[in-house]
Amino acid sequence: MDTSIVFFLGLFVAFIGVVPPGLLNMTAANISLREGHVRGIMFSIGACVIVFIQTYIAAIFARYISNHLEIIEVLQRVAFVIFILITIYFLFIVKKKPKHALEIKIRSKHSRFFQGMLLSAINVLPIPYQAYMTITLASFGWLEFDKISIISYVSGAVMGTFVMLYMYIFFFDKIRSKSFTSQKNMNYVIGAVTGVISIITLINIIKEL
Repeated sequence: MDTSIVFFLGLFVAFIGVVPPGLLNMTAANISLREGHVRGIMFSIGACVIVFIQTYIAAIFARYISNHLEIIEVLQRVAFVIFILITIYFLFIVKKKPKHALEIKIRSKHSRFFQGMLLSAINVLPIPYQAYMTITLASFGWLEFDKISIISYVSGAVMGTFVMLYMYIFFFDKIRSKSFTSQKNMNYVIGAVTGVISIITLINIIKEL
């Protein structure tokens, strides 16, 4: 399989995976609106560093995971707990922080880069998602598990993730309004999104019982 085709497959799969409003894209948009595009992009780059690692791990162990579905079940349960905690944080805790503490945190562009890495690291859902997709692509003969193909696919996945994050940054800048983009409302939006993801994850866990 041509490496350029594998690259665009990875780009497309990751792009589709980040289309629904989620923790990373909503946070990137939030940061960009409050602090400017540069910090939003720095956050996105930090997130993409972890996406590279997550996608690489998913591709390497895709065949193993396909024969051990209990691993995916464990990841679902871990993701459920994490998103519940994130929902509680954004809906009930973050708004209680004093404003000056937030201002101190956001002065460094590097802090946003590491924040992107952190939030991307606790978002473990891309691992089972990419594992499923790499297994599916391999079953159609569109992806091989040699080193070059994996690197091409992972690079495409990183690019697809960054493009979608940037599109969120651009889109929310175009619909900027005080009522929607205030810090409090954006926290509620992020909390609501992670709450919905938690419910969907719980439904999937119950279905598999």
